[in-house]
Amino acid sequence: MRTTKLSTVFLVCVCLFLLNGCNSELKNLRIQNDTQRKQIADLRSQVQTTTLQLEQLQRQLGAAKDKGSVEQEALQQKITALEQDLAKKNELIASMQNKLLYGGAPLPVELSTMLEDFAKNQEMVTYDPNRGILKFKSDLLFEKGSDIVASEAVQVVKSLCGILNSEQGKKFDIIIAGHTDDIPILKPDTRQKHPTNWHLSAHRAISVLDVMAGSNIEPKRVSIRGFGEYRPIAPNEPNKKGNPQNRRVEIYIVPEGM
Repeated sequence: MRTTKLSTVFLVCVCLFLLNGCNSELKNLRIQNDTQRKQIADLRSQVQTTTLQLEQLQRQLGAAKDKGSVEQEALQQKITALEQDLAKKNELIASMQNKLLYGGAPLPVELSTMLEDFAKNQEMVTYDPNRGILKFKSDLLFEKGSDIVASEAVQVVKSLCGILNSEQGKKFDIIIAGHTDDIPILKPDTRQKHPTNWHLSAHRAISVLDVMAGSNIEPKRVSIRGFGEYRPIAPNEPNKKGNPQNRRVEIYIVPEGM
């Protein structure tokens, strides 16, 4: 009897230890994210300042056309240096935002396995277990230039919601991020509803959110983001011909409250 009581106490202590450990890890993650948000804000301020400097130098270069080539060469060198600095800062911001978006916390093994099995059976879905990200191919999820979820895709999203509403899944929040390629929206009817690729990507994310909300996903768990053409995962073809890989909707599974 005494042994049984000691075993019970031991198990309770272990559970409390693990729970406190998880809470501590989540707290540390939130602190890291807050710090990273401040760093991103500082970098954006630097980008804005550098952009103004670049524009000023470009105006000076235009005005120096009638002057000596030495002055033009010096201005061009400064412009090139600023352009390289801007590219590095924007790349760093994108990298930090991406890490911030999914939180960097690994998913529990059981939940990750469920998502991996789900993706294996779906042509339109891929899953990255290292980052907890599901990617839906927009060409199969939507008609071209549309934000209406295809009927067969609705069933796939609903199946995913079953996992996200499971005991393992409901402890996490969901971020839906829409992406497009760089093909501009030209059809007048389409432009009325989606003036830019940015609008289209956000509207598509909202459409997926609506399907999830209709599948009993709590609204407070879900948020959306639209990145338009600005976060490609593969080079677009020249002359605005796009790339199907860049037309996608990503679903991030993140710790609650992120």
